[in-house]
Amino acid sequence: MNRKIYFSGSIRGGRNDAALYGRLISLMKETDTVLTEHIGDVGYSTDVRSIDGEQGIYLQDTGWLKECDLVIAECSTPSLGVGYELAFAENLRKPVYVFCRKEVHLSAMILGDPYFQVFFYETEEELMEKVKEIL
Repeated sequence: MNRKIYFSGSIRGGRNDAALYGRLISLMKETDTVLTEHIGDVGYSTDVRSIDGEQGIYLQDTGWLKECDLVIAECSTPSLGVGYELAFAENLRKPVYVFCRKEVHLSAMILGDPYFQVFFYETEEELMEKVKEIL
């Protein structure tokens, strides 16, 4: 279909799921364009940047959110940035699909917001199948 997907996952909140993000991004790229491929790069740097660099990230990411057709977020690792991106996407009325492992206590601000389509999963295979259904 070649939609533009904004994939959201933790960077500074923790990179334990970076390899999973990479596999999700590879799956999405089979049919669509992923604007945020760097999220799945296990070597992506989380070093502190200058204020100019931080503003550049903000402008780039909010620009991609404005441009995208939908947002897919993996929220098992808590992240302030991901939460901000989800709220920004909701404000833009972009479709938002949130994924989280069943054993994680997802924030009530995400889980309680009826705008978000939230899916809990137990296995990576289950996650991948649900993403395929959405795509």
